[in-house]
Amino acid sequence: QVQLVESGGGLVQAGGSLRLSCAASGRTFSRYAMGWFRQAPGKDREFVAVISWSGATYYEDSVKGRFTISRDYAKNTVYLQMNSLKPEDTAVYYCAADRLFRPGPYNYDYWGQGTQVTVSS
Repeated sequence: QVQLVESGGGLVQAGGSLRLSCAASGRTFSRYAMGWFRQAPGKDREFVAVISWSGATYYEDSVKGRFTISRDYAKNTVYLQMNSLKPEDTAVYYCAADRLFRPGPYNYDYWGQGTQVTVSS
């Protein structure tokens, strides 16, 4: 079992930055690929980024060059640094864990509750 708790969401102006954190419970954090997804009102959940247990990363095209995913094994935490935010980045952001490194909109094994990110124009 892996429990995930996101934090760091909030309201920011366009062009600003936020860093999301996802704290994972359990001693097997290093064995999981960790991903970030988002869901805007009225839209389907969208893949954002993923990082493997070895540090390989993959990003959805619209966030490449603006978002950076990273992980801290000592803290069992994965981060999503979001720069140059746009109003279209507004969504609930979810952290997820999976035993497989699967870049893309797959249904991961474990999910957090989400954190709201709102970007004003």
